[in-house]
Amino acid sequence: MAGQNSNSNQLLVPQATAGLNQLKYEVAQELGIAIPQDGYQGNMTTKDNGSIGGNITRRLVQIAEQQLAGR
Repeated sequence: MAGQNSNSNQLLVPQATAGLNQLKYEVAQELGIAIPQDGYQGNMTTKDNGSIGGNITRRLVQIAEQQLAGR
């Protein structure tokens, strides 16, 4: 199963995949966490994956708040 994406989540906007992946790598770099070159995160610690996901969520909320404040 290594290397296969078993993620059952579906994006509402499939075109956002590239942007979300870029954000994942940016956040990981800022946190000093190395994501394997093949992109498979199954061998990473839960703590590291959770830190990346939590920071992505935090950043997406900030972006949404800024957009709402600008309206």
